[in-house]
Amino acid sequence: METENPVTFAYVGRSFAAHGAGAADLESSSSSAFSDCNSDRSGEFTSASSQSRRLLVACASDDSEDFIRQLVRDLDSCCLDEQKQAALEIRLLAKNKPENRVRIARAGAIKPLIALISSSDPQLQEYGVTSILNLSLCDENKEVIAGSGAIKPLVRALRTGTATAKENAACALLRLSQIEENKVAIGRSGAIPLLVNLLESGGSRGRKDASTALYSLCSAKENKVRAVQAGAMRPLVELMADLGSSMVDKAAFVVSTLVAAAEARAALVAEGGIPVLVELVEVGTQRQKEIAVVVLLQLCEDSVAYRTMVAREGAIPPLVALSQSGTNRGKQKAETLIELLRQPRSGDAAARTS
Repeated sequence: METENPVTFAYVGRSFAAHGAGAADLESSSSSAFSDCNSDRSGEFTSASSQSRRLLVACASDDSEDFIRQLVRDLDSCCLDEQKQAALEIRLLAKNKPENRVRIARAGAIKPLIALISSSDPQLQEYGVTSILNLSLCDENKEVIAGSGAIKPLVRALRTGTATAKENAACALLRLSQIEENKVAIGRSGAIPLLVNLLESGGSRGRKDASTALYSLCSAKENKVRAVQAGAMRPLVELMADLGSSMVDKAAFVVSTLVAAAEARAALVAEGGIPVLVELVEVGTQRQKEIAVVVLLQLCEDSVAYRTMVAREGAIPPLVALSQSGTNRGKQKAETLIELLRQPRSGDAAARTS
């Protein structure tokens, strides 16, 4: 597997990596751009609070291990309602108490829960997906979950599940992608086009989870190409252009990861990304200005044509302003980009003289 040289940052209590030119400059801000992918945030079940209390009391008793083992046995029941009830209770146990995630996994729940993800019953599938998500929040469970064959069923749920199942499948895949060798396996299982679909048509939470998962997965070079081929750049540019939304930073960070690939740079320009990035430099937040400058630098470093396009878009005045009033990091990047943008003009003149 080929990956870019990483710069790590803390996210959801784990280490992630920023990639591509200017990656080090994104290190301190990228972690806060993405909301934590916690245990399931879907609507609770009827009387869930009282049920949660009952389950927690049961797990605190002397017979707690027997109680969990019985739930695991019920996952294999021939009765659909018993399966649903067991999966629901495991979901709540794993959601509400971190130590239960280890106990449930050690009781053998992971493989039968993965089997439920392939269920033709939408609700049972959703419970299976969400239970796996909640168990994956324990770091020691992630390798077991991936090794037990969860990736392909989660990708299927991302394709065919309910809206909640799709969101939770995206979040579970994000958790599994925090193990480096899983990134390519997830990409090769067909997850990336489905994440792009969720980015385009999902709800607010679905878009957030899809963007976070793409950001993690696309540290692997071949996944960058997959994302571009799946059409990720169009929705990312549209999200960056919606300055009033909460997705601007997230979309910009995903773009900053993708543009290390030449295919992504071409797609960004083709989808009208340059005007959007220049607007971010002009009117975005301080963080948005700096992300946009880093992306524009990656565009312009090796392309005279792109430098010309950026200069013609009117980038120099807001870059000059940033070089005078931004953070030290922003000033440095803005000055570097200004120097690059001056180069193609003399190159064009020399070409015309020749």
